[in-house]
Amino acid sequence: MVSLGYALSSEEHGPRELVRYARLAEDSGFDFAVISDHFHPWTTHQGNAPFVWSVLGGIAMATERIPIGTAVTCPTVRYHPAIVAQAAATAAVMLPGRFMLGVGSGEALNEHITGAYWPVPSVRIQMLEEAIEIIRALWTGEEVNHDGEFYTVHQARLFTRPSQPPPLIVAATGATSARLAAQNDGMMLTAPSKEALTTFGQQGGADKPRYGQVTISWAQDDATARRNAYEWWPTGAVNGPLNSEINTPGLYDDIVKLVDEATVAKSMPCGSDPRIFLDAIQSYADAGVTHVCLHPIGPDQEGFMEFFRRELAPVVAKAA
Repeated sequence: MVSLGYALSSEEHGPRELVRYARLAEDSGFDFAVISDHFHPWTTHQGNAPFVWSVLGGIAMATERIPIGTAVTCPTVRYHPAIVAQAAATAAVMLPGRFMLGVGSGEALNEHITGAYWPVPSVRIQMLEEAIEIIRALWTGEEVNHDGEFYTVHQARLFTRPSQPPPLIVAATGATSARLAAQNDGMMLTAPSKEALTTFGQQGGADKPRYGQVTISWAQDDATARRNAYEWWPTGAVNGPLNSEINTPGLYDDIVKLVDEATVAKSMPCGSDPRIFLDAIQSYADAGVTHVCLHPIGPDQEGFMEFFRRELAPVVAKAA
């Protein structure tokens, strides 16, 4: 049976709401949670993008057992990897034994803001690999000096850190990033990619966790679910490498005008029947994903939690 998680959408909800939803996820029986790390929302209508490391402090105080991680942090452009190492170490101290750092190569939407050059995908992976090297070195507690291709670290040492470093999970979309994930503690996917999962297993990740995140639109009736999908997550219909190159929510606003409600509704499980969402979970499980994280879009998160407790979780358990 796969573990089921809940995705805290920093693009749609403010910091106090995210803390409350994390506690609700814990009370509702989710096995874990993840939270997005964005500087901008995808569209202006989503309307939020709080600083994730502050929110994690609130979640640490509001929850007791649920593991939580970033999904994902880009430690290469907007953040220097030494700062991510410190932030993650502090989060791991505040969430003892239940924090994981999810990292990825990022999107221009969030990373262009400092005016730094936005590199091509192959260079972004190289930067991510070097950033992970720095983060892991700092987590040892030793003084780190690093003069690499992309980053310099001078006489840096972390004094506040957990007794054991947190798991470091790498987002993967293809073979190259899957190999990097296999060298670390797990992989995170936004689609059940056969290429990524196969490479991950062959390169040493067979016994490591494989996380998959699926965006869903639940509502009391199917029409509302479809409308919510179009209103809150029209970017679900925008696929491929374009997502890592668009650099402002305003540009996304223009692009999503080209899609309609029906197209967006087809891009995600959408409706009120728990079997719709069970099928999505099963598709990830069948592909070999061990942890499936549900990202319910829209404002009625309390309603979704109740639906999960009463209807979806029992259906998933019965299927398993």
